Amino acid sequence: MNRSILLIGLLIAQRAFAQSDTTLAPMDADTTRASLLADSVQNLNPRTPVITITSDDLDSELGSQDVSGILQSSRDIFTSTAGFNFGSARFRIRGYDSENTLVTINGVLVNDLETGWASWSTWGGLNDVTRYTQVRTGIGATRYNFGSIGGSSDINIRPGALRKGLKVSYASANRAYNNRLMVSGSTGLLQNGWSFSFSGSRRWAEEGYVPGTSFNAYAYYMAAEHKIDKRHTVSFAGFGAPLVRGRQGVAIQEAYDLAGTNYYNPNWGYQDGVKRNARMNFDHKPLMMVSHIFTPTDSINWTTSLVYTFGRDGATGLNWFDAKDPRPDYYRYLPSYNADENPALAAEQSTAWRLDPNVQQINWDQLYFANGKNLYSVLNADGTGETITGNRSKYIVEEQRADPSRVGLNSVYSRILKNDQHLTVGGSFNHQRTHYFKTIDDLLGGDFWVDIDQFADRDFNDTLISQNDLTRPNKVVREGDVFGWDYDIHTRLVNVFGQYEKKWTTLEVYAGLQLAQTSFWRVGNVQNGRFPDTSEGKGPTNDFFNVGVKAGAIYKLTGRHFIAANAAYLNRPPTSNNAFISARTRPNTIPGLQSENVMSTDIGYVVRYARLKARATLYYTKLANQVWSRYYYNDEALTIVNYSMSGVDQINKGVELGVEANLTSTWQMTAVYAGGDYRYASRPLATITRNNSAEVFASNRTVYWENYKVGGMPQTAASLGLRYNSPKYWFAGVNGNYFGNIYLDPNPDRRTVEAIGNYVSTDPQVTQLLDQEQLEDNFTVDAFAGKSWMIKRKYRIAANVSVSNILDNQDFKVGGFEQLRYDRTEVGKFPPKYSYLYGRNYFAMVTFSF
Repeated sequence: MNRSILLIGLLIAQRAFAQSDTTLAPMDADTTRASLLADSVQNLNPRTPVITITSDDLDSELGSQDVSGILQSSRDIFTSTAGFNFGSARFRIRGYDSENTLVTINGVLVNDLETGWASWSTWGGLNDVTRYTQVRTGIGATRYNFGSIGGSSDINIRPGALRKGLKVSYASANRAYNNRLMVSGSTGLLQNGWSFSFSGSRRWAEEGYVPGTSFNAYAYYMAAEHKIDKRHTVSFAGFGAPLVRGRQGVAIQEAYDLAGTNYYNPNWGYQDGVKRNARMNFDHKPLMMVSHIFTPTDSINWTTSLVYTFGRDGATGLNWFDAKDPRPDYYRYLPSYNADENPALAAEQSTAWRLDPNVQQINWDQLYFANGKNLYSVLNADGTGETITGNRSKYIVEEQRADPSRVGLNSVYSRILKNDQHLTVGGSFNHQRTHYFKTIDDLLGGDFWVDIDQFADRDFNDTLISQNDLTRPNKVVREGDVFGWDYDIHTRLVNVFGQYEKKWTTLEVYAGLQLAQTSFWRVGNVQNGRFPDTSEGKGPTNDFFNVGVKAGAIYKLTGRHFIAANAAYLNRPPTSNNAFISARTRPNTIPGLQSENVMSTDIGYVVRYARLKARATLYYTKLANQVWSRYYYNDEALTIVNYSMSGVDQINKGVELGVEANLTSTWQMTAVYAGGDYRYASRPLATITRNNSAEVFASNRTVYWENYKVGGMPQTAASLGLRYNSPKYWFAGVNGNYFGNIYLDPNPDRRTVEAIGNYVSTDPQVTQLLDQEQLEDNFTVDAFAGKSWMIKRKYRIAANVSVSNILDNQDFKVGGFEQLRYDRTEVGKFPPKYSYLYGRNYFAMVTFSF
């Protein structure tokens, strides 16, 4: 009874917790609006894990006094359910972005140093290898690194950790790809101390679930490990996953309605009767790793790893010069643009959209035709004084590249001390260089492209200012040539950390400390005409020294009831990805650049019985002094602008509930609930600059973002599942999933005094400018089943199938955003763009192993 009261108390506390902070109460959005309107009147117009272990293993551990092993190594029902059932709806655990979760492979950090994100596509298709993963949600004790507020995942790809044998599988699906073939094998530990592993796969589709989205990917992995003696083990692993994929575009609702489908994709069109996507992704970043494990005694483990990665990360897209916008869903081509002033033309456009594929998709033939009729002479081509004459392409397909190379050294010393104490000390060095540039992918029938900035060419009466490369004025470029921009971003990270753990009979505690130094800088490889003095060569170095501390405890009420609490404070550098005003043209960083401050805490109640496992956790996180940077076409300035904000604060708080109950020996029930409240919590300052000059349109512009919801994900999610496990080696189950509190990402400039300064407070357009759209709540049903057979007690055949969104709900908006481009006098001119959940889809796989 006392335990039940404690669990109910946690839920009541969460409700009180959600209502206690008056600055974040739901009604405070009105307070924000009132403050903004008041400032408008005053300022502008004075008159107006996952390691899977068996239940027997768990029961064995529960009988001992070692609490941490249970909490850290067992499969957490909330984490696993959120990862599998909620992922398609873009749910993010605790609302955290990817940079708040650390991913390590064999203990080595693989998050990108510039963005902070971990790119899972780097090892996509290697499921048989990466399945051996430890996942920790939130703050906690970890012996690989200091950790992060979003938790950590460590993937063990050493051959000694992989299952011995050979496995072949084939999968069929109607999602991103239609087919997957995979072969994996591992020798296990041989008599000579060696072990070897390999894996390879291919995934492909002529077209995925969304029209025009082709998919072609390979993956490979090879590794060897040698146990030299009892103290020394060395290993090598290398893997990569080359990928070519046609991208899906997002659109406004009008385009979806005209096309008759919520999966309309504006990125493709027919060329010679074949679908061609203009926006293709090319990704291949091989990674190689050498590790040494030193175990001089049973109580000491010292692991040192050296890692190197390099490769290609490219994305194609259309570019044009002195020509009409080729995008089929450009706002001027939609009926709504002419609906008021020319309804007859709007009706014609509507009919054409519904009937003519050349209207609603890219008209490749027209692009080739335009390029083939544009005879042009380039005077003083490449600065040589010569004249080149030919068909100058009005339209091209360009590829924007961000090719990284990185070297890292990581070393972690772990030691078991007397009296149930443990010490972990580690450090790492990482240096990443990312080469940013553009190349001509396809001239679309033309002979060349001239490398000048079209906005500068229009805005300035100076032929040198418009040059993208002053060393080669009027640079003539052809397919494969570099143009536009060419620069490197260097990021260097050095850190050390330590962690101390202590166990008593009913209590465990830990504490950790991290010190880190981060530097990043830009190196320009060309001199452009807009910034001739600063665009080329090495720019200023941005240095940040950061500290992190964390602590936590687990209190054992009984052998099966625990209370766990964690807290962390850390400051961390801004990511170089957001720090620069416009890295494509100059090395300047945004004003007010400083380290971010993060404070996070959680408290949880855990129950673990043989037939019942449950966890209830409250969490609170504040992220302060974040930076935000985007660029877009501004209709007032008639040019590309850089929009940067400093001082962006965010508060994420909520509750996590997870229950897994074995109702009988064959029936299992799971229930998961995530209730979050993720809001912006400050009034950041914005700087708006012209991309092609040093002109500043605005500085220290106050953005009234406080109390607006963080968009692009469900803030509430729940799942109820039932599964049957037959004694005859088959299983089947069904899950019902609920998603709610989904908001669009807000445009910050619409929440400024300047945006509403020309309106009176009662004008309905003020509401349109300020209100944040909440998307409809939705519900999905998923089902799954599988069976396995053993042949001659040696060979195993397994078949699995899962069907998601069985009810074929195609009207579920899983996210979207307000366009940064907007017209303050006509708010609906650039409506939001939405993304929809896939309708009914499946994944089926057959596996043979021995």
